[in-house]
Amino acid sequence: MTGFFAHNALLVSLAVILFGLVIGPLGIRRGRRDWIEIAYGAVYTNFLLVTIATLSMVYALVTHDFSVSYVAQVGSRETPLFYTVISLWGALEGSILFWAWVLALYSSAAVWINRQREGNLVPYAAAAFLGISLFFLVLLVGPANPFLPVSPVPADGPGPNPLLQNHILMAVHPPLLYLGYVGMSVPFAFAVGAMLSGEVTSDDWTRITRRWTLASWGLLSAAIIAGMWWSYEVLGWGGYWAWDPVENASFLPWLTATAYLHSVMVQQRHGMLRLWNLNLVVGTFILTILGTFLTRSGILSSVHAFTTGPIGFYFLGFITLVLVCTMAMVWGNSEKLRTVGRFDSPASRETVLLLNNLFLTAFMFTVLVGTLYPLVAEAVRGVKVSVGEPFFNRMTLPMIVALLFLMGVGPALPWRSATTKELRAKLIPPLIGALLFTVGALIAGVHNVYGVLAFCFVGYSALANLREYSIGTRARRSAHGESWPTAFIRLVGGNRRRYGGYVAHMGVFLVALGVAASSSLRTERTATLKPGESLSVSGRTVRLEGVWGREEIQRSVIGATLAVVKDGGVVGFLEPRMNFYPTSEAPVPTPDVRSTITGDLYANLMAFEPRGANATVKLIVEPLTPWIWFGGGIVVLGALISILPQRRPSQAAAFAPAAPVGPPISAIPVKVEA
Repeated sequence: MTGFFAHNALLVSLAVILFGLVIGPLGIRRGRRDWIEIAYGAVYTNFLLVTIATLSMVYALVTHDFSVSYVAQVGSRETPLFYTVISLWGALEGSILFWAWVLALYSSAAVWINRQREGNLVPYAAAAFLGISLFFLVLLVGPANPFLPVSPVPADGPGPNPLLQNHILMAVHPPLLYLGYVGMSVPFAFAVGAMLSGEVTSDDWTRITRRWTLASWGLLSAAIIAGMWWSYEVLGWGGYWAWDPVENASFLPWLTATAYLHSVMVQQRHGMLRLWNLNLVVGTFILTILGTFLTRSGILSSVHAFTTGPIGFYFLGFITLVLVCTMAMVWGNSEKLRTVGRFDSPASRETVLLLNNLFLTAFMFTVLVGTLYPLVAEAVRGVKVSVGEPFFNRMTLPMIVALLFLMGVGPALPWRSATTKELRAKLIPPLIGALLFTVGALIAGVHNVYGVLAFCFVGYSALANLREYSIGTRARRSAHGESWPTAFIRLVGGNRRRYGGYVAHMGVFLVALGVAASSSLRTERTATLKPGESLSVSGRTVRLEGVWGREEIQRSVIGATLAVVKDGGVVGFLEPRMNFYPTSEAPVPTPDVRSTITGDLYANLMAFEPRGANATVKLIVEPLTPWIWFGGGIVVLGALISILPQRRPSQAAAFAPAAPVGPPISAIPVKVEA
């Protein structure tokens, strides 16, 4: 009954969307505001109906209604309630349903907030939202229907993917990814609305969507970091980024969104790069759909991917349709999109922002080619080709270190042009940071070129960004006699967009240091130990205390207890283990990690003797790895600060440059290797 009710809600929603797609454009053409309001109502009604279907699925999962096909696929009476609920996004059909719900949420919120705006921008944007929702509703009532009836009804199900039950981050990473992915539909819909309404020259659509784009970018940043952390904590290989195709799929729209958030400042300030920014928004949206296709088409082999049937062809068709339609709209607005401004000097912030866009775009195309080339080669030549870490690192590391350098130069330069005196005053002092970090890296043992350059440019750029805070805070103290903390807080509050960008930059620097150090200075050792025997790596020592086993509700667990020994005493314990699920042929490892500010001691149980006589343990020392997770949090904090409204912009303008710097130029989810 639950499945029948939810499926009919989706069918009604599909009809409502089709009606809205007809009545909205007709209302625009005939000037009927009441018809446009009805189209807005279709957006809200779609959200209500998809919410009903989503809650129905959660209810079916919790009550173990195995007459519903999705529940029979991922449900189990032995699965704990928490993992039962999050299995909503644990397989293909449920994830599509969750995607449709998030899209309906974003659509209704964006339309509701802007419903009073005059003109046709919002009505056309509402039509674009309905068009995107139509695609996902077609999937949900067709090839990805999660509510198909099952007969005969099974007594139990296999439960969710074992990897979904192995770490709390699997309750965090997918929702963040969907919120980031789907959020990019908002700037896309308003870009389409601007082109259809002829308002591409007003730049109003960029201002309306700025906070939506920043929020989606921040959520996508958090999703990427959470995915890296999950991989590190669960898969047992001791790494966090392997250039997996599906990892790359989440990174691609992040790169183009980052480029857009920087270059749109040039558009809003000088009326330049309109066509470029429009293409970045369209490209970001298409890359989110491409990422969904890669994950759910079954054409890739990945720990993230779902194997399925013809659904991939639907995604390819939708991507093609979006490309053709947006290209036609861009061509139709080409005259209006001509640039009216110009770059006054190479020594300006505009030039640095343009360079950062070029590097980010080149970065995106490099990752895209490396990800898709094996698929194209197999389809055309019938030959399996592997593109792995060596290719990606060799091609992207030069761009990464260049972007790190630009993150220091950009905030220091003024708009328009800089005098030689200004260049010396702004660009020379941060060299102290570059020198100190380079020496520190060499002393620590970092000897590969890109590792040293990463430390060098992080030192330079971090000091350059911190100097911007220092200059602004000193100006406020001089003008108002405020204390250092008060002046700092009011400086940031008066220009949150600018200084939130600097906060995000600092988060990227921490991520870069964590990646460079953990990749360049990682050491590991594997040994088979008997109880009482010890294993040492880079001054860290563990002693095997014993091997144990226990039965849990949904799995069997075998673990090893390792005492962490320092100066002859025990300072802690590690308990890596293997989890055995009835539906999984191979055990799922759960490493244990002991983190400090200087790095991680990472232990993984590789094998064990059934009677507990010995255990094979891999021990890894990874310097500064916790800085990656902390840095990712700082990046998200910077995005949050930038989203908040200005406190008192009239006062801030006297003490800090008015133009924002925006979010970080690049995150560095790669290994720095020799």
